[in-house]
Amino acid sequence: MNQISQENIQVGEIANGLPLTIPVYRMMGNGSGPKVYIQANMHGAEVQGNAVIYQLLEQLKQLTLASDITLVPYANPIGCNQKSGEFTLGRFDPITGTNWNRMYHDHSALVSEFVDKHLHDSLDEIKQQFRALLVGQTQTLLDRPAHNINTGQRIALNLQRLAHEADIVLDLHTGPISAKHLYCPEYAKASASYFDIEHVLLIPDEFGGALDEASFCPWWSLQQAFAKRGRDLPVMVEAFTVELGSQERIDLAEAKLDAQSILSYLTHKEVLLNSPYQPANITRYGCMLKDYVAYYAPMGGMVEYTAHLGAHVKAGETIAHILRMERYLSEQPLQPVHIEQDAIAILHFASASVNQGTELYKFFTNYFELN
Repeated sequence: MNQISQENIQVGEIANGLPLTIPVYRMMGNGSGPKVYIQANMHGAEVQGNAVIYQLLEQLKQLTLASDITLVPYANPIGCNQKSGEFTLGRFDPITGTNWNRMYHDHSALVSEFVDKHLHDSLDEIKQQFRALLVGQTQTLLDRPAHNINTGQRIALNLQRLAHEADIVLDLHTGPISAKHLYCPEYAKASASYFDIEHVLLIPDEFGGALDEASFCPWWSLQQAFAKRGRDLPVMVEAFTVELGSQERIDLAEAKLDAQSILSYLTHKEVLLNSPYQPANITRYGCMLKDYVAYYAPMGGMVEYTAHLGAHVKAGETIAHILRMERYLSEQPLQPVHIEQDAIAILHFASASVNQGTELYKFFTNYFELN
């Protein structure tokens, strides 16, 4: 049985001066496979990833590992404790209002100078030196005077430093009320078929502050910069945001299936030796990020969401009803909401009570079957 070690790393201090820590679990392989980093619960209400990490640990104990694997549940100890009554908030830093998952640092600016210095190095040397640069630069940001770093940045940079040590990065999230879907960089489209996830968002090399982008954007930019100088290199890191369904709930049986989906991908990447995990035979649908569209409430009221998650809806179909009881005697109190184009419903707002302009749904449009 594989050994699991635990370290609690400090990512800040709370108001009474006590340390703010997160648990980090590590498993060691034989060193022949790519290093793996998996984290969960950066947003406070998105708790299912913790159950998936539990199920992964339970399975990984029994498997033969080619790779070192680092797993971090409770990645944001402030976020998971942001409560309002019976609800968990924890999507935004309550002090700055910034999304907790938009505070990672973009290191792509390091690429140009690095290519100049290492244009003729071997692939292994390039990978080793660029990784060391990313880790070192992240540590340099953390080593700044403490008064220069806010709470969210300190948490994010500690996590990013761990992620930069890996070849594969998986950031586990959920939506509000959501179907499972995968944020996948365009260059890694082939890898999406090894997850048991039907809906795949293909994202470009554009940094928006999230961990997956912080992990793959520098390496993708590196590949493109070398290509401009006449060298054809692979993108040497894959990173994904894995959306596991809906927030504010734990389902251990579903988490086991999600863990098996991740293990199927890790088997493909030769992280596991003699692994039995294989991808499910399902149809997967892709959508470019620019075609992932939000549908906002055209009026305020109480919403019945009628487009089922994962459903393929046709232009003109009703996707919701908005109930406006204050107008029962003056006009039609139940207003249908229609969609204007063919789409796949991916997620919807968690509450039935909405203001005009609330994001009701997000849809795949111009979608296609992935090969």
